[in-house]
Amino acid sequence: MFSLISFFWFLQISFIFCHLSDPKCFWRIKDTENKLGDKETYCLFYISTKHGYVKNDYFSWNLDKQVTPKTNHLIFSVYLALEEINMNFHILPNISLVVNIECLRQKYDENTSLALQTEEFIPNYYCTDERRYLIIFTAPIWAVTTRLGPFMFMYSIPELYCGHFHLSLSDNEQLPHLYQISPKDTSLSLAMVSLMVHFRWNWIGAMITNDDHGIQFLSELRGEMQKHIVCLSFAITILTEHSMARKEFHRYFNTIVMSSAKVVIVYGDYTSPIDLVLHLCKSKGIFRIWVSVSQFDMITNLGDFMLYSSSGTFIFSHQKPEISGFQQFIQTVHPSNYSSEFSFAKLWWTYFRCSLPPSNCKKLKNCPTKIVFKWLFMTPLGMAMSDTCYNLYNAIYAVAHSLHEMLLQQVDTWSNNAGKELEFDTWKMFSILKTLQFVNPAGDLVNMNQNLKQDTEYDIFHIMDFQKDYGLKMKIGRFSGHLPSSQQLYIFKEMMEWVIHVDQILPSICSIPCRPGLRKSSQEERDICCFVCNPCHENEISNMTNMDQCVRCREDQYANEDHTLCLQKVVSILDYRDPLGKALAGSALCFSVLASGILCVFLKHRETPIVKANNQTLSYILLISLVFCFICSLLYIGHPTTVICILQQITFAIAFTVATSTILAKTITVLLAFKITIPGRRMRWLLVSGVPKYIILICTMIQLILCGIWLGTSPPFVDADVQMVHGHIIIICNKGSVIAFYCVLGYMGCVALASFTVAFLARNLPDTFNEAKLLTFSMLVFFSVWITFIPVYHSTKGKTMVAVEVFCILASSAGLLLCIFAPKCYIILLRPQTDSFHKFRKTHSKAEI
Repeated sequence: MFSLISFFWFLQISFIFCHLSDPKCFWRIKDTENKLGDKETYCLFYISTKHGYVKNDYFSWNLDKQVTPKTNHLIFSVYLALEEINMNFHILPNISLVVNIECLRQKYDENTSLALQTEEFIPNYYCTDERRYLIIFTAPIWAVTTRLGPFMFMYSIPELYCGHFHLSLSDNEQLPHLYQISPKDTSLSLAMVSLMVHFRWNWIGAMITNDDHGIQFLSELRGEMQKHIVCLSFAITILTEHSMARKEFHRYFNTIVMSSAKVVIVYGDYTSPIDLVLHLCKSKGIFRIWVSVSQFDMITNLGDFMLYSSSGTFIFSHQKPEISGFQQFIQTVHPSNYSSEFSFAKLWWTYFRCSLPPSNCKKLKNCPTKIVFKWLFMTPLGMAMSDTCYNLYNAIYAVAHSLHEMLLQQVDTWSNNAGKELEFDTWKMFSILKTLQFVNPAGDLVNMNQNLKQDTEYDIFHIMDFQKDYGLKMKIGRFSGHLPSSQQLYIFKEMMEWVIHVDQILPSICSIPCRPGLRKSSQEERDICCFVCNPCHENEISNMTNMDQCVRCREDQYANEDHTLCLQKVVSILDYRDPLGKALAGSALCFSVLASGILCVFLKHRETPIVKANNQTLSYILLISLVFCFICSLLYIGHPTTVICILQQITFAIAFTVATSTILAKTITVLLAFKITIPGRRMRWLLVSGVPKYIILICTMIQLILCGIWLGTSPPFVDADVQMVHGHIIIICNKGSVIAFYCVLGYMGCVALASFTVAFLARNLPDTFNEAKLLTFSMLVFFSVWITFIPVYHSTKGKTMVAVEVFCILASSAGLLLCIFAPKCYIILLRPQTDSFHKFRKTHSKAEI
């Protein structure tokens, strides 16, 4: 009793969830005393007609046969349909359908080959007073139907097979008298693969029987797997002959054990040696998540599920409505064996509506036993029909509707033969039956035409063991092949969360999923499901698991460190608001003011010898050009425009060309001043005519021509560099023509080099106010700055590169300013006594003595 109460406590939560989603719940008490288990006995149902109403007592003797409990359900479904038809005055009025049932006893000889025995043979003739059979129903073993087929054809009686659909029975040329009522499994492979995709299982095993039916299913399964990127780890084909299959058992077993697949699809003939392989796996403690069809939903003679798994089993079953009154009919027909609900549960799955528990019983373990039983047996509680039972039930109605159609076509003949036994053309009835459509009492549209049947709809069940003696079966979803692909599979989330916790689902994968930020890379000679994970390339992301290719971020975006998200790049410029921009701008202004101040000092002391001695006009020009050099550096700070970009390069080139050419003119002036004092030299006219001043003009004009060519061919423009610095968009001035830029820069360097050379030659000429040494040193500083600039400039990125360029402009300009004019300002402002011709003459006189 304790185990029973524990079982009910286990079901309490399921009642609640089932009530929410309204799927059916099933439970069963395993009957270990029944050595036959759920094995179905092969039966033949001979259908004939009889005038008038035939009571149920007429065929109650058929139930006395020695058959398994599951076979009794097949018989009950036939009798239920007969009782409903015979009592319905709208179908075959005043005509009853009668059935004679013959079940074959099965046994296995020493070679384990199937032997069939029957007590009745159907002659190929019938007497006038004898009842003739219209049609024969056979179920559920297809192999027996195949063997008996030639005999049925010889007896000229059509046969309707009501077991699970099998490809071998669809050959109309070999079996013209045979027809199958069970629908084809047209979308079973798609349904199973959809379940795999839902649980993210991509590494699957398959175990099928080695016959045409199994091979075709495997072919369809491979096709669907390929479409949905689900890979087949192994495919075992079980030989149908027991003697040969036994030799391969260990090979089958080792294949399952060695594979990393945790999910195995089982399909084929359940009467084949496939059950022995499953039993071997269980005995060795090898458990997998089995996925199969309803014919494998059975209990073995050991009292266990055929597909036993600690993780549960998924079963696909054809959708069928509930047949009301099935349980009551069984209890009415044979009440001695079905006097209690426990008897139903022992024989087959018993369904319940999963109603809520009693309000006065918050915890089931504290409930009295009477309340527990009352709660469990709350109506409705009924017997679940198997697929074969439902096929037999519909087959009876198909025969009735076919005969009724024949009667409507022969109303006159029926009226003339009133009160007599009617003769029906069995083959005409068989022809009508194969194209018939009707609605059964359960409201289900039954289409007998296999060619016009739509995709089969499936219910998905999860079966698991509870303790030792009880089984629990939950409907967790459904599959409808005719719906759009995104709506075909529907899983009851509430049921799944209770039946299977997400954390407890065994992963059936070949490789660990690639997290976001990684991409899959296939391995040579391995399935597509077996891969390695590699990081995304620079500026690429993958924001989902198992992405085949990384997605590249837009030009204005960049990938984060984990390569899972594209972030907006930051616009970066050397701005006045930045500390670096403020420092450089402040330095430029300070040096500009300093240069302007020096110019004012020179203008104020223009009559002094030190100002006059070195060509004061050239000094003024040099100071003004240096002011422009300092000011032009401000053009590099702030957001650039096209005009600013042009002014940057042109102002820089012209200002520095004027400055260097002025220094060249000053050095030439000094050199000429000493050359004309040598006797015999007639070069005074060069100084008098102001030739050095023309040097500035000529050099500047050449630079202006070069700048004009630059602007005319490929002028500078505003550019956004998105690749230079990670995560930043650098707004810079593109030089346009790089050749033109280096031509301008090279020309300026040539002028500076000429200035340095001339100054170097004149550095030792005797003169109190000779500034050749100062010019030489200033040009040495100038070259040092710009030679250092080139490698540093090309090694930096972003606004730092612009800052280096500004710094070099300021440093070189400041070098010229301080090296040339700082000593002069020192003499003018701090030692004015030395800045006089009197001092100069005194010093010169001493030199002569």
